[in-house]
Amino acid sequence: MNDKPPSTNGPGTPGLVARIRRAFRGEPWSRDEIQTFIESEVVLDAEEKSMLTGVLEVSETLVRDVMVPRSQMVVIDIEDEFEEILATIVESGHSRFPVIGEDRDEVLGILLAKDLLRLFGSDDEVQIRKLLRPAAVIPESKRLNALLKEFRASHNHMAIVVDEYGGVAGLLTIEDVLEEIVGEIEDEHDDDEVEFIRPDGDRNGRPSFAVRALTRIEDFNDYFECELDDEEYDTVGGLVMHQLGRLPRRGEKVNFGGFEFAVIKADKRRIDALQVQRLDE
Repeated sequence: MNDKPPSTNGPGTPGLVARIRRAFRGEPWSRDEIQTFIESEVVLDAEEKSMLTGVLEVSETLVRDVMVPRSQMVVIDIEDEFEEILATIVESGHSRFPVIGEDRDEVLGILLAKDLLRLFGSDDEVQIRKLLRPAAVIPESKRLNALLKEFRASHNHMAIVVDEYGGVAGLLTIEDVLEEIVGEIEDEHDDDEVEFIRPDGDRNGRPSFAVRALTRIEDFNDYFECELDDEEYDTVGGLVMHQLGRLPRRGEKVNFGGFEFAVIKADKRRIDALQVQRLDE
């Protein structure tokens, strides 16, 4: 194996795939050598380097690191009326939903919105159980590269994540896995060490704080010296969802526990970031 990756400067530079194939001829490279090659490729733009690095990181990332937490899962209760289910589908914008029984630990199956919508306007009584597809169940310790292979082989797009005790810990979709490969593009200038809570200047004459939705409630309580309830929910995002009774949209606000929580970043599946201010005493 060559000590140095091949030069990519000069006219007639081959494409990215061709350069990678040329570099990997001979003995296999170690992960560190591959990373060095990626970083040394002067003709790669930031997006290409970020994506290739994401591919490498997928093999070391665990499901628990990127899953949608249990508290932020959008689910359908098997006892919900047809109109309630339709409202959940329309409001969330998802295409797949875990259907639960008595609680979130009892996942009966996965409902695809398209299966239900085919029956819209039918005079026949809708029997949700007959529409359910088997739920893929995976441990939270599974690596993303192995899960991606399973998704491709089984044609599943969603999996239910369980902890070591068999309880539901969250869910993960194939979109979440793929975002780990391309998502680093957006975070190119972020600090390596994530701050879950940080001061964010003053707004309307009051100190403001940027808080990640996955901040544990006990950590939030320690930081602000308060006593938000953490018996039923683990994260601040889960508690905000509970207060609103649904997945909030960007810009929505809710007051409880002596704080104002404003959603500043969210997608169709989860809350990502909040702006938090203490309410006036």
